[in-house]
Amino acid sequence: MPDRSIRSVIGERQPVCVSATMKVCDAARVMKEHNVGALLIVDDEGRLTGIFTERDAVFRVLAGKHDIGTMQVRQAMTRNPKTIEPDKAFGHALLMMFDGGFRHVPVVENGRPIGVVSARDALGPELREFDAELDHRDHLREIM
Repeated sequence: MPDRSIRSVIGERQPVCVSATMKVCDAARVMKEHNVGALLIVDDEGRLTGIFTERDAVFRVLAGKHDIGTMQVRQAMTRNPKTIEPDKAFGHALLMMFDGGFRHVPVVENGRPIGVVSARDALGPELREFDAELDHRDHLREIM
């Protein structure tokens, strides 16, 4: 399992945080501008209260036939999402995503969001590592 720390995965990327009162249509624009699949929803004190993802936009807003011009993020977000600390192993986050059936995990330190890891992050070094492991196993099968 990938043992790289979450902190090293997020690097210098800053989370994109918005208010729960933001309109869903504006949230979608922010996601597009920042090229992210998830927004972290924070209260006035900067504490995480939810996450709004692409899936939330499709399943809870569009499929629910809501008015995206008036609906607020708080009505579609996932409240109190599972989070991870930055010094945990990335593999732990991957397991959380797999077990929970979601693709984004907010990274929280001292009660404040400092980033997001996603299944997409596994397409980097971990995928190359996995591919190398498969090649190694194939090679062992060939010589046995």
